[in-house]
Amino acid sequence: MNTFPTLAFDVYGTLIDTHGVIAALEKHVGHKATGFSRIWRDKQLEYSFRRGLMKNYETFTVCTGSALDFTSDICKTHLSRQQKKELLEIYRTLPAFKDVTDGLTRSKESGFRMFAFSNGTADAVEMLLNNAGIRDFFLDVVSVDEIKSFKPDPAVYKHFLKRSGVAGADCWMISGNSFDVIGAVSAGMKAAWVKRSPEAVFDPWESEPTITVKSLAELAGEINKYVNENPG
Repeated sequence: MNTFPTLAFDVYGTLIDTHGVIAALEKHVGHKATGFSRIWRDKQLEYSFRRGLMKNYETFTVCTGSALDFTSDICKTHLSRQQKKELLEIYRTLPAFKDVTDGLTRSKESGFRMFAFSNGTADAVEMLLNNAGIRDFFLDVVSVDEIKSFKPDPAVYKHFLKRSGVAGADCWMISGNSFDVIGAVSAGMKAAWVKRSPEAVFDPWESEPTITVKSLAELAGEINKYVNENPG
């Protein structure tokens, strides 16, 4: 039995800032960059949801490329093949959020078993984490690519639990994405929602996060508090 909780950290939108591509977008689409980035991200997730439901799997990289094509069309912004290639390359080296290193350090000092758990392929996630200087915090990278589906398919959370060797009650999903939190709770895990923006709204479903934190710097303290108040 594991003494300390196991933490499954979502990568895109939790550890890594997907809107870190805005500066590069400004060179290509000017004042449309912020809106373009938001549509691109939303469509990226939508395509992964669709493929998961259809059982028509392609990697998250393919979903990202298809979403870029859609966003370029819907925003009526012509991007050349070379420009799209450059943007997709930047997506492989996006920055971490500012609170990440501090938050991961505190979690590691608390003795938690820490994994990266992502819709991205293992090689893409390894590159992101290494580029951000945070790979060494994690025992391993677990990718949905290993079972050819996407969050929030219950099978991917079951796969994570099997790979990490823990029961759902001893495992926390850490995510800034409410669909991921709901998916994990539905699969029997605990979950922490990272609400970095006061404007963020949690999906109004019957499931709620076990805890909510404003930054990863608060995470270790809040999990320890929860565990102490809910022994066994």
